[in-house]
Amino acid sequence: MPSFQKYVVEEQGRFNNYAIEPKMYVDEKQQFGFNKYSELLNGRLAMMGFISLLGFEALTGQGLISWLTNL
Repeated sequence: MPSFQKYVVEEQGRFNNYAIEPKMYVDEKQQFGFNKYSELLNGRLAMMGFISLLGFEALTGQGLISWLTNL
């Protein structure tokens, strides 16, 4: 099969199309400041914190602020 051909023909003559896999690479340079990775990580940590706060409220029956004032 030539490298430019993007499909395979089965025994019954049907086409079997496959997705073209992207080439994987690792970016070794360090990035600082506001970049795509740091914003993605910040958003994921914020979502985990919010879900943890909801779980805390469900377990204790009170919010974080009222729990901290009652310490």
